[in-house]
Amino acid sequence: MTLYFSARHHFPGFALDVTFEAPGRGITALFGPSGSGKSTVLAIAAGLLKPEEYRIGVNGVVMADSSISLFVAPEKRQVGLVFQDSRLFPHMSVEQNLRYGLNRRRLRPIGFDTVVDLLGLAPLLARRPHTLSGGEKQRAAIGRALLAQPHLLLLDEPLASLDAARKAGILPYLARLPAALGLPILYVTHSFEEVLQLADALVLLHEGHAAAAGPVATLAARADLPLAGRADAGGVLDCRVAGHDTARGLTRLECGSAALLVPLLDAAAGSFVRARIPAREVILAHGDTHGLAEVISLHNILPGTVRAIVPDAVRHAALVEIDLGGAAVLARVTPDAVNRLELAPGASVLALIKAMSVEVIAPPPR
Repeated sequence: MTLYFSARHHFPGFALDVTFEAPGRGITALFGPSGSGKSTVLAIAAGLLKPEEYRIGVNGVVMADSSISLFVAPEKRQVGLVFQDSRLFPHMSVEQNLRYGLNRRRLRPIGFDTVVDLLGLAPLLARRPHTLSGGEKQRAAIGRALLAQPHLLLLDEPLASLDAARKAGILPYLARLPAALGLPILYVTHSFEEVLQLADALVLLHEGHAAAAGPVATLAARADLPLAGRADAGGVLDCRVAGHDTARGLTRLECGSAALLVPLLDAAAGSFVRARIPAREVILAHGDTHGLAEVISLHNILPGTVRAIVPDAVRHAALVEIDLGGAAVLARVTPDAVNRLELAPGASVLALIKAMSVEVIAPPPR
């Protein structure tokens, strides 16, 4: 199951040349600075813009292919599109807005009651859009798009106009969609926090090109990508909760072959979480772990291998990729540290990480 996108188009002062593959189910985030082409990609996927060259397919269904002059009209693509503003019909109740989408399709694999339950819309059904909060409007708009029975759901910064509290209120509903419906979702955002909380996969866009595409954890640990240039750069690890030590106030996470100790979590053993470790919080050292844990406050002393070293000229630093065996982290250190420790690709190293430095995020979609 695969989502394939390729498009080339020349605009005045801007050229788009984007090709990527993404999972055929789950949330793929399109992330990059303003003007990088994120919303243009959605417009092309929806059929609202016909580029000079294109090929778009979802799970074996080809929607557009310029090599054979195929371009399925927007209304026939079965693509749901939700913008920053909900665009609900103001004269209709929430239920009427939802059924407006439902009634346009005969086949209904996504049922009305399912959508109402998934998005928590039952208390809102009788209300008009002007009585809803921003988050409630977006939930209703997503529900209407889902009831049109899409093969692909496109969300164009759906939370951009919401304050932090309302974002927090709608994120759990969005996180439930992939597992419940099995749909591929392209999600445009400027917020890497939203990427961490929602996305299975990531497409990094930069100046009209796809710099990279792949799992969030894989791209976050790449020192050569634009993400690593951010002040909050860091590794992202998908982990399983292995167990709790309540006496010590710690939870053990298994992340590939690496194990992390973090402050005690309210999460069931066996459940999945996503851990983020800022590059500035990772200390590198040589030697072995014998006796070290007894003389310092650090809980996490992880053996790894240097995978790559990339200069960070802006911060007079270097970014070091550390392979932990099935997981990877970034360390931002001084060039002097690289020289003193004689760091180079393939070198063995210890990654020292405080338990309090690990940010544990809501479970990623599965």
